[in-house]
Amino acid sequence: MRIPFLLLTASLCAMVLLLLAPASEGCGPGRGYGKRRPPKKLIPLAYKQFSPNVAEKTLGASGRPEGKITRNSERFKELTPNYNTDIIFKDEEDTGADRLMTQRCKDKLNSLAISVMNMWPGVKLRVTEGWDEDGHHSEDSLHYEGRAVDITTSDRDRNKYAMLARLAVEAGFDWVYYESKAHIHCSVKSEHSVAAKTGGCFPGDAQVTLEGGVTKQMRDLHPGDRVLASSTTDARGSLLYSPVLAFLDLQTNVTKIFTLIGTNTGLNITLTAAHLIFVTDCVGGLSQDGVRTTFASEVKPGQCILTSQGTEATKAVVTFVEERQSTGLYAPLTQHGSIVVNSVLASCYAAVDNHHLAHWVLAPLRFVRTLMGAEEQQTDGVHWYPWLLQKVGEMLLAPKHFHPLGTERGL
Repeated sequence: MRIPFLLLTASLCAMVLLLLAPASEGCGPGRGYGKRRPPKKLIPLAYKQFSPNVAEKTLGASGRPEGKITRNSERFKELTPNYNTDIIFKDEEDTGADRLMTQRCKDKLNSLAISVMNMWPGVKLRVTEGWDEDGHHSEDSLHYEGRAVDITTSDRDRNKYAMLARLAVEAGFDWVYYESKAHIHCSVKSEHSVAAKTGGCFPGDAQVTLEGGVTKQMRDLHPGDRVLASSTTDARGSLLYSPVLAFLDLQTNVTKIFTLIGTNTGLNITLTAAHLIFVTDCVGGLSQDGVRTTFASEVKPGQCILTSQGTEATKAVVTFVEERQSTGLYAPLTQHGSIVVNSVLASCYAAVDNHHLAHWVLAPLRFVRTLMGAEEQQTDGVHWYPWLLQKVGEMLLAPKHFHPLGTERGL
């Protein structure tokens, strides 16, 4: 057990050092040691503004409706009552319906309640509409699923509502709309959607390119195979063949929802929403400053991703981002921290928004696997090392660094 202990110790030290470094917040001048970060400036939403700036029932917001929930339906057990005394529920129907919501909605609402009291001492959050069982909303409203709430402040001061909307965004609601002068509308993704999209993996039918140009499906990949990857963590220049050292996650039989990213060249990549993928501006050549990573769920049409032409990286314009269902979860770790899947370059990491941080803290694992040689195909599940690092990271890193859908699966 000495090697795993040293492995973990080295990684924790690396993570702490990186968190202390001024450069860990990105390019440009650092804050300097010993200086407090200035408080984030909160900008109120404008009337009729919504955040994010996409339609509520799309992939980038709260997602599509899944059908009405009634008291007699099997899905009624998905709703949980909210008895938070720091929240006032209007409950005009006197049935307790406004208190019923999904767990995700409840968590975001409770977080918002704290922000409201901190912003305006003596003022509480007020819910005017929660789960709707009486048909008061449009046919596909998320109120019918306990995924939406309409809110005000307890003093009903409309001058506060613009900032209330901003606080709701900061609390983590998946869609916030300054819908009316009388209330703010907030909604969340479904529990099924969140569970399906966390972590970073590829489906079993995804293809990688082995040394010699032969392709292999992800389900047939083994540690020791050499796959096409990026020559640097900046994803610039020539591609090379990098050995697969281990699987950060491996679940062969599960069926999940993936993000499908399509391009103008016909090359598509399928990966989980929290997986990191390399993107760049579509003008100019490839450069260290121009290439960055982002979560797959945040890729937008019009951006460019990196594809392979032989062993050279080139740009392709994203034309669509959709959801698809597929079987298998595979997260191979290569020596170089990247991998070409379906001729598209992606990071090996997920959940946390910093490819370089993930690559650094996993360096000890890569070193040990390189030293010990390839291991046999591992059993299903998340590798213990990234799982433990993720838990530590959740304590050390601010929530903004993690994928908004959560971090149930490993880096």
